[in-house]
Amino acid sequence: MTQMLAARAGEITPAMRRVAEKEKVSPEFIRAGVAAGTIVIPANINHKSLDPVGYGRGLKTKVNANIGTSTSFPDIEKELDKLKVVLEAGADAVMDLSTGGDIDRGRRRIIAESTITVGTVPIYQAFLENREKRGNMIEMSADDLFEVIERHCADGVDFITVHCGVTLEVLKRLKGQGRITDIVSRGGSFLTGWMLHHGKENPLYEQYDRLLDICLKYDVTLSLGDGLRPGCLADATDRSQIQELIILGELVDRARAKGVQAMVEGPGHVPLDQIAANIQIQKTICKGAPFYVLGPLVTDIAPGYDHITAAIGGTVAAAAGADFLCYVTPSEHLGLPTLEDVREGIMASRLAAHAADIVKGVPGAMEWDREMAKARKALDWQKQINLALDPQKAAKIRRERNPEDHEACTMCGDFCAMRIVAQYLGKEPEFC
Repeated sequence: MTQMLAARAGEITPAMRRVAEKEKVSPEFIRAGVAAGTIVIPANINHKSLDPVGYGRGLKTKVNANIGTSTSFPDIEKELDKLKVVLEAGADAVMDLSTGGDIDRGRRRIIAESTITVGTVPIYQAFLENREKRGNMIEMSADDLFEVIERHCADGVDFITVHCGVTLEVLKRLKGQGRITDIVSRGGSFLTGWMLHHGKENPLYEQYDRLLDICLKYDVTLSLGDGLRPGCLADATDRSQIQELIILGELVDRARAKGVQAMVEGPGHVPLDQIAANIQIQKTICKGAPFYVLGPLVTDIAPGYDHITAAIGGTVAAAAGADFLCYVTPSEHLGLPTLEDVREGIMASRLAAHAADIVKGVPGAMEWDREMAKARKALDWQKQINLALDPQKAAKIRRERNPEDHEACTMCGDFCAMRIVAQYLGKEPEFC
């Protein structure tokens, strides 16, 4: 029985209770959201180390971090080091996007060592295996693809990104629309090449019930991927993107009817003034399904700083109703991220998520900032560090740039505004 089917039967599962505890809401609130499909709890029955997390309406905005090997860097040990950083930095989910080395072994190790939600994109592996087996990725069969999907699910993956909405109809509209960057989704591009080569419909769309049966078996959440997400601002919110979203909305309905949890992925590169509209359109068409966005990035000109462009867009998106942010690192568009890139990307996305949670009135969000304000007023440095989004970095800066006996900070020194005003208000801070 999936979380959704249990919720509809009136059952509050241990996973629902754990999510309610984390979110500071009632278990019944979580059960009702899961039953309606506005909350998902990706929790594969075979992911034994998982501490469940909820995504969706009324909950904290969550953050995902991507890791994974490539053909140039196939060493899984380095990606497991990144997983440690992901866990330490406070991400809510991790996606294994491996395309190099022993992909099965790497995925199984990530699942075994991850206490947070694990996602994958099975089509990557399906195409790579067919290149090795047949010498050409494009010769993949539908059975090849579904075999890899079931392998991922059996291993314990909690959610899978599947580009079911990339159909022949959508591709026709893409050609008519015209784009600068065409298709930037790897999974979307693989399927597009396969469909155009064979002249056949997308097997993930054509055999969607087969996909639902696999997810039902392991309680895997579908993350309906946006293969037509815009890869630059000029391509945002065009006809092909919206056409794919309409199809994804219909597929959400079919997943819910089967008892399979589903969320929807979104753009991408989007001008700041179009972000809220994108969220509203998705939430309407997909009937409140949790929305998982990449960024969005609000400008195309900042390689090396795209964690910042994504944090700006992510804040606006989450404040408008997006539920789940996929991090972007400083190395986006440039190369595979380092350990430090991973950490910086997570912190930028967590910052965006928290800023939006204040706007959304998520329980505990504003209280966190209020406590920090009190600690700053009291010049309580240790409490400020403890409350910081990144205590490790805050402690390092405080330690390296201030004398041990310095009561204020070296930015203001003897002219600390908190101290001066407190003297005249009769509210002397307690130095710590």
